[in-house]
Amino acid sequence: MTPPSTASSSRRRFILQATAAGAALGFPAIVRGASPNARINVAFIGVGGRGGGNLGAVAAHPDMVNVVALCDVDSRVLDAAAAKFPGAGRYKDFRKLYDERKDIDAVVVSTPEHTHAFATMPALRRKLPVYCEKPLTHNVAEAALVMEAARQAGVATQMGTQIHAGENYRRVVELVQSGAIGKVTECHVCVSRSWGLQSAEDAKRYGDILHVTELPKGGGPAPDHIDWDLWLGPAPFRPFDPIYLPGPKWYRWWDFG
Repeated sequence: MTPPSTASSSRRRFILQATAAGAALGFPAIVRGASPNARINVAFIGVGGRGGGNLGAVAAHPDMVNVVALCDVDSRVLDAAAAKFPGAGRYKDFRKLYDERKDIDAVVVSTPEHTHAFATMPALRRKLPVYCEKPLTHNVAEAALVMEAARQAGVATQMGTQIHAGENYRRVVELVQSGAIGKVTECHVCVSRSWGLQSAEDAKRYGDILHVTELPKGGGPAPDHIDWDLWLGPAPFRPFDPIYLPGPKWYRWWDFG
């Protein structure tokens, strides 16, 4: 993996501490005293990959949720999502979404990992509940800032990890927290993927769909349907290379994953 960029770290820290993201909107409708039967207006930032899965899961409850805004830097992904929700506003820049939409009650963030904190902080500053995909942030410093913003906002927040909200995992958490299995002194974690360069044969053998077989050459413009500058966000600039996409092959680089 490529080493993390110090320029990226300083820029990231500055933006997180300084971004205002507009005037506060107050608590969501369900907290302000609206009927418990009122539907919640939800904005989705990042609607491809895991974002598409989150969009579908939330939208499966139309009696409780209005999908009011969709945001993605990939116009093809955005078009596909918008076709299912023609009444939702379309955005490629989440900053514009936050500036223009005053009707949002909650936000779901499913962007590439290096922009999680930046898409989440404006919502917390407006006291909007947030569901953010794993990992919560790109680094520990960002996590501390997001945690403090969530504490000050006093709203519901959740980091999304597939299946971990299911009954079985919740039961395991209860067993650990209740002390039913005794004091936990050690935890072992296994990751089945290789994170360096690998051959297509090895990727197939280990079922790794994210394999990377060569380093980026950094040539050529990004496809017309991708706003590469917005995709990079707070990361230091680098030329587009098809090896980063489709996601989540960008996992392999420190500046992104």
